Amino acid sequence: MPAPHRPQRRFPRGQAILLATILVAIAAWGIFSRLNADAVLHRRTGEAAKPLVQSISATADAGNEDLVLPGTVQPLIEAPIYARTSGYVKAWYTDIGTPVKKGQLLAELETPEVDQQLRQAEADFATAQANEALAQSTAVRWKALLATDSVSRQDNDEKQADAAAKHAALASANANLQRLRELEGFKRVVAPFDGVVTARQTDIGALINSGAGNGSSLFRVADTSKLRIYVQVPEGQAPLIHPGAKAKLEVAVHPGRSFAAEVVRTADALDSNSRSLLVEIQADNSKHEILPGGYASVHFDLPLAAGKPRVPVSALIFRSAGLQLALLEGDKVHLVPVTLGRDFGSQVEVASGLKEGDKIINSPPDSLMDGDQVRIATPAAKAAP
Repeated sequence: MPAPHRPQRRFPRGQAILLATILVAIAAWGIFSRLNADAVLHRRTGEAAKPLVQSISATADAGNEDLVLPGTVQPLIEAPIYARTSGYVKAWYTDIGTPVKKGQLLAELETPEVDQQLRQAEADFATAQANEALAQSTAVRWKALLATDSVSRQDNDEKQADAAAKHAALASANANLQRLRELEGFKRVVAPFDGVVTARQTDIGALINSGAGNGSSLFRVADTSKLRIYVQVPEGQAPLIHPGAKAKLEVAVHPGRSFAAEVVRTADALDSNSRSLLVEIQADNSKHEILPGGYASVHFDLPLAAGKPRVPVSALIFRSAGLQLALLEGDKVHLVPVTLGRDFGSQVEVASGLKEGDKIINSPPDSLMDGDQVRIATPAAKAAP
C-alpha cells in the first residue's frame, strides 16, 4: 500500500532574505572591525616608534654676568733689604710685624775694614792736598821766571803739567774718600719706604756681605696699605675687562664680606700658554683687614651680550659632524650646527646657529637623526600644596 503524501514545508521568502542580510552584516562588521583594529594598531605602533623628547625654548638673559675668578693678593710695594757694605750685625731694632717709616733705622753694622779704608783715604786725601798746593805754587813761580827768561820754556811746561797732575790726583783722592764715607753711612740699614717688616733673616753677630747676590736679605719690608691682585681672565671675557672697571674681593678670613677694588691695568696680550689675560686690580687696605700673600675670589659684574641665547649643556650633540643642536619644526627634527660663546657652567652661550625663542630638544637621544619625527612630552603639572 503506498505511503501517504506529505506536503513539503518552505520558509517564507521574506524570512530568507532577512536571514541572509543578517549574515552578510555580521560578516561585514567582522571584516570592518578587524581592519579598524589593524589600522589602530598600525597607528599606535607608529606613534610608539617615535622617540619621546622634551622641548625647551632658547632664551637670552638680560642684565649682567657675575664672573668669579681666583686672584693672587700681593702688597703694593715689597722689597728685600740688603746691606750695601760688608761687616757684622751690631744690633737690629725691628722685628716682623713692626710698622716702619721711610728712613727709620732697622739695624746697625760693624765694619772694621771699611773704617780702616776710610782712615787711609783721609790720609791719602791730605797728602794729595799738600802735593797739589806745592805743585801749584811752584807752577806760579816758574811762570813768573819764564817772563824774565830765567828758566827755559821746557822746564816751565813740566812744572805746569805737574801742577795739573797733582790737581787730578787730589780729585781722585777726594772721590775715593767720598765713596768710603758713603759706605760708612751704609752701616745704618734703614727702611726705603713706609710699610711693615714682614721678615727678619739676620741676628746679632752675623757676617754680612754687601750686595744682593752674596747671601740672603736682612729684612723684607712691604707696604700693605694698598694691595695688588693679579687675575688671569679667560679669552672669552678679556674684551670686557678694561682699566677703571669695578670689582669685588672675597677672602677666606672674612666670610660673607666683600671689598671694593678697581682694575688699574691689563697686559693687553694673552698668555700663549693659558690663553688668558693678566689683569692687575688694586684695593684699599688702610685698615689692614686683608693679608697679602693669599688668594681672593674676584667678582666682575660684566654685561651680557645682547641677543645671544643660552641653552643647557645637556642639549648639545657631539658628533663627527661637529657641535649641533636638535631644532624642532613642528614634530620634525632639524639638526643645526652651532658655535658656542661663553661657558656659564650648566649653560652655554650660542654665538651662531640659533635664535632666541627657537624650540630645541633637551637631552636628545643618541639615535636621533635629521628629519626624524618625535613626540613632544607634556610638562607635568605641579602638585597642589
